[in-house]
Amino acid sequence: MSLAPCLLEDKIVRPENLPTALQALPRPWVFTNGVFDVLHRGHVCYLQAARQLGASLIVGLNTDRSARSLGKGPDRPLNREQDRACVLAALASVDLVTFFDEGTPVDLIARIRPDWYVKGGDYDMETLAETALVRSWGGRSVAIPFVEGYSTTELVRRIRATR
Repeated sequence: MSLAPCLLEDKIVRPENLPTALQALPRPWVFTNGVFDVLHRGHVCYLQAARQLGASLIVGLNTDRSARSLGKGPDRPLNREQDRACVLAALASVDLVTFFDEGTPVDLIARIRPDWYVKGGDYDMETLAETALVRSWGGRSVAIPFVEGYSTTELVRRIRATR
């Protein structure tokens, strides 16, 4: 089966093509990362809030292999990385989507050197290697509060419970 191309491919960039793509983005850059498997209201509100911190929002997306290593379940992610990237790229708040295959985006962040590093409110930013890295060049790190009641894991659980 062949997939139709995502018409937002200019916003989806492989890591090796980042230098050129980043030159086109105004600063300050905000970086966040995640699996974003089943996009929901909580994700959208979070990404909008992140975008408001700077002029450009860059999303580091876990590859399928990386997402599987996070222990969310044997069948996760439900959506393939290219599909997840296309959905994220369709959001007005997102300026660029790229991928990382490791357990954390530390190497990707080092390549991008964002002005802001943002995660959801369930993270203790002070314990993250990403925070220390971004601060090493004068960047900032912040946790954005969750929109209560929204979680991909909980959504998947509810769907499965209706079977």
